Amino acid sequence: MIYRIKFISDETDGFVREIEIDSEATFLDLNKAILDSCNYPDDQMTSFYICDEEWERKQQITREDMGSEASDVDIYTMDKVKLSEFIEDEEQKLEFVFDPFNERVFYLDVKEFIPGKNLDNAVVVRSAGQAPVQIASIEDTDMPANTKKGNIDDFENEDFYGSDDFENDEFDPEGYEISEGNPYQ
Repeated sequence: MIYRIKFISDETDGFVREIEIDSEATFLDLNKAILDSCNYPDDQMTSFYICDEEWERKQQITREDMGSEASDVDIYTMDKVKLSEFIEDEEQKLEFVFDPFNERVFYLDVKEFIPGKNLDNAVVVRSAGQAPVQIASIEDTDMPANTKKGNIDDFENEDFYGSDDFENDEFDPEGYEISEGNPYQ
């Protein structure tokens, strides 16, 4: 069986790709097809998320097992998981994280099942618009840049929490097991 999968970006108007890929291909094969269709290098820790009909993330399929999840959580890696293991229905929704540092994604929608046919390699059957830049620079994100350089003197007259209540003569070093003199002698 062949899946026809459409994907779009919410960042770029007019960008759309459709790929036909065999149901027995792996998520790594789909990863490669997506990257190739956008002329992206294959040098990022991309991942897929299987989503429900409201685009809520349910299951992650990672590029590699990073060993950071709890031992009771199933880890799925792209090279070991076939598309047919998670794509069960037309209109299945997925997210493809192509910029892991900024959590930028493509939204994938399985548009059609084509039974009785097989493909050796994925094929781009529709390509419109320019793909968004793969890795967004700090200027491209909504995060404010920290342009002011701080100086320790900037804090000289700052009032820190509890500083009004602190009296130096009330400090009792013995209560903190601090003794007079050099502790390293």
